[in-house]
Amino acid sequence: MTRQDTTKTALITGASRGLGLALARSLAADGWRLILTARGVDALKPVADELGALAIAGDVADPGHRDRLAHAVHDQGGLDLLVNNASGLGAVPLPPLAGYPIDTLEDLFRSNVLAPLALIQLTLRGLRERRGAIVNISSDAAVEPYEGWGGYGATKAALEQISGVLAAEEPDVLVWWVDPGEMNTAMLADAVGAEEASAAAGPEAVVPTLRRLIAERPASGRVRHE
Repeated sequence: MTRQDTTKTALITGASRGLGLALARSLAADGWRLILTARGVDALKPVADELGALAIAGDVADPGHRDRLAHAVHDQGGLDLLVNNASGLGAVPLPPLAGYPIDTLEDLFRSNVLAPLALIQLTLRGLRERRGAIVNISSDAAVEPYEGWGGYGATKAALEQISGVLAAEEPDVLVWWVDPGEMNTAMLADAVGAEEASAAAGPEAVVPTLRRLIAERPASGRVRHE
């Protein structure tokens, strides 16, 4: 496939709902070429049809799925933006660390830390060539000791450390790790209940912060949505 020089390509994980979907809609409106992934094909396909995007359903924790995404990036001629948005919550109801099931925590690290890093490794050559950018979606739970959020927060803290080291090691790629704050999403509802989650702003409110990063390209670093 011949890549148009004026068309930028983004790969967004967790793109069938929440922040991933809101960002995908915003980028599509500006003519970006999108590669979208999420676990549920039934939810992802209508989104891809709506936005004219390439949909590749699957779990980013699966190495075979990551390979398929990397091949799609190659077929598009490179990558300008990787958004690691897909994330698991872990054990629910949120347990204290003293009783956190270790097998669940292992799975959470695979999805929230190892999968984003592996996808970065697979797409880094294309990002370097395009002087692209990586957005890793983090959380205030990465830096604040909230009761019950120890497992999830530990994975986000690890993701932030990985992001910072990548920023130091990869001068040709911008890396931002973004704390979007509380958003009214299915994940927050699972954690705190639908009523409490409904008091938070929708994920669309965070999109302008992400679009400013993409447009203005500030130095790599941690970004907190206000």
